[in-house]
Amino acid sequence: MTIALWCVMVAAILPLLCAALAKWGDPSFDNHRPREWLAARTGLRARAHAAQQNSWEALIVFAAGVFAAHLSGGPQPLADQLAMLFIGARVIYIALYLGDRASLRSAVWLLGYVLSLALFCSVPIISLINK
Repeated sequence: MTIALWCVMVAAILPLLCAALAKWGDPSFDNHRPREWLAARTGLRARAHAAQQNSWEALIVFAAGVFAAHLSGGPQPLADQLAMLFIGARVIYIALYLGDRASLRSAVWLLGYVLSLALFCSVPIISLINK
């Protein structure tokens, strides 16, 4: 399995870590009504839940980009590098979300999105570089 595909798995685990942070250790957590319980959270728990939701959303575009890079026969080292950069950006994004650093978080989100889109274009990108 390629590094880029392993990164898809890591990206699929990141939202679960955020969910655990949002729920872990609070004795008032209600697993019968988790959405209602989460909607009432504030502070760090609310931000962790929001980071979880955004992580699921980002996973879709990222995974599609990785699969597009694989299916198009693009250069694997480039796809691997873009995927690792995406994971790094997502980890930083989550940390900034938890730390309530909204503007910087948005900039890092944009970087991650651009990296996901770059995976779709990895064959044309390498063609331009080699000219």
